[in-house]
Amino acid sequence: MLDPALFDPAAIDPETVALNAEIIAKLARLPDQWSLPPAVIREMRAEGGGAFPLPLRSPRAETLLIPGRAGEVPLRIIAPPDPRGVYLHIHGGGWVFGSADMQDDRLERMAEKLGLASVSVDYRLAPEHPYPAAPDDCEAAALWLVENAASSFGTDRLFIGGESAGAHLSVVTLMRLRDVHGLRPFRAANLVAGIYDLGMTPSARRWGEEKLVMRTLDVHLFVQNFLRGGGDLRDPDISPLYGDLAGLPPAIFTVGTRDAILDDSLFMSARWTAAGNRADLAVWPGGAHVFIGFPGSLAEKALARSEAFLAEF
Repeated sequence: MLDPALFDPAAIDPETVALNAEIIAKLARLPDQWSLPPAVIREMRAEGGGAFPLPLRSPRAETLLIPGRAGEVPLRIIAPPDPRGVYLHIHGGGWVFGSADMQDDRLERMAEKLGLASVSVDYRLAPEHPYPAAPDDCEAAALWLVENAASSFGTDRLFIGGESAGAHLSVVTLMRLRDVHGLRPFRAANLVAGIYDLGMTPSARRWGEEKLVMRTLDVHLFVQNFLRGGGDLRDPDISPLYGDLAGLPPAIFTVGTRDAILDDSLFMSARWTAAGNRADLAVWPGGAHVFIGFPGSLAEKALARSEAFLAEF
């Protein structure tokens, strides 16, 4: 049973309170992300000019181009010697921002702690490439990995996961592989602060204007950009919360209580369980949206718990 005490503001440690205040103050000093063209904001974020710290790039990362439905899809690969498995990673950024090279530090940690090679998908971004571009690219990456993991990495022990929009795309990819290709190749899923109902859950609608990484308006505009070409908000390929979740792999859902889309993880983990799958729900007091992207003891504990979960499989 989920402990109600996790949601009590008194449960938030002083370090996390201070970090959240720093995030709000930083975003107040920066241009609103909707006031400039997406390409400009992408460049700013890549240089640390967003909510998250400056990303550290891995010197051993390599890029591989694979065929996709609309051209080549770049994959960023970080692999330890003799990998014990492969993690298909899908980055966040509201389908509009982000890239495969902005979380190298966490993927290097996967290599160190779990012996996993990481394959991060540089999928096409909205609004230039609206739905279904991003899920199409992720599906192509997953199919390539199924076909090539053993020959390229020496293992067919596969995992999948991502943050925010990346968690959404991870679930969509799992459902596409099951439904379209009859494949269930992934042993477990690592789903961080995902958005699973693009019609917006109550926490997203009620959040308001506080710029703690993401506010209500941001969720709305991310969805509008992603669905620039149209789409049914109840279509499971768009809002996987409404899909048939039977036969999906064990998953860990990581989310902070100070996340505008908190409800998405609460609701999806319950539906995951109801569908007969294992769902571990890790709720972290005071954690902002994708708080694992910020330094601190809360992120360290959350990452350690996710790693312990993946190590079981």
